[in-house]
Amino acid sequence: MPLQREKIVEDLCGQLDAVRRLYELLCPHLEELDLRKLYETIELPLAPVLADMERTGIKIDRNMLDKMSSTMGKQIEKLTGEIYKAAGMEFNINSTKQLGEVLFEKLNLPILKKTRKTGGYSTDQAVLEELAETYDLPKLILEYRQLAKLKSTYVDALPVLIHPETGRVHTSFNQTGTTTGRLSSSDPNLQNIPIRSELGKLIRSAFIPDKGNVLISADYSQIELRILAHLSEDKVLTDAFRKGEDIHERTAHEVFSEAELAIAPNAAAGQKL
Repeated sequence: MPLQREKIVEDLCGQLDAVRRLYELLCPHLEELDLRKLYETIELPLAPVLADMERTGIKIDRNMLDKMSSTMGKQIEKLTGEIYKAAGMEFNINSTKQLGEVLFEKLNLPILKKTRKTGGYSTDQAVLEELAETYDLPKLILEYRQLAKLKSTYVDALPVLIHPETGRVHTSFNQTGTTTGRLSSSDPNLQNIPIRSELGKLIRSAFIPDKGNVLISADYSQIELRILAHLSEDKVLTDAFRKGEDIHERTAHEVFSEAELAIAPNAAAGQKL
């Protein structure tokens, strides 16, 4: 145990020294790029907030996900049988090569696209969606893929990541992980939990609060345009937001004449800034 403690202390001292040397190296660049105020008033104060969020983690209903996994497993098994029946044979559904051969050689479905690297048959999402409008097998494959992805990526993966001591999942928030400046989340990515499908909503409902607490879902409404209105002090933009107007509809009225709006109101109102 003492040796283990010494190793931990040694590693921490090494990390501290590396941070000190990096600070000395990078600090002058903050002045050159006029970023010191941003660094000291936004980025640095945010770091301990994110660290606290990481330590706190989020609670997950393991039993709910276990039941979902069992149900989805049966659904996948049923879909597999339907796929084999529609194909007239058994094959590796997860093999794009075998799937391409079944679709385009055995069943003679129209070839919409080939892959760039190998020149093989493309069975990507767009291709299958177009074929699914006419044929049953591509539709079944899409259902299978969606179920299999949700099950493996979230339903089966999240319970494994629950910390044995806290009983919660602890992600890592990355301040400098994106080119846009937005936060990103990793190990696991908790910013990419599906929402559009019913199954996705069910997976989200597995994230639960502690007893006596609630989870709140909140989002800024058109935050970028509001910042633009504030910084530019544009009278039309600020007036539209203050009156609670649809900003894109107001923009259309400013850009197009009344005659143009009367001819194509939907097209004009759909214009984006």
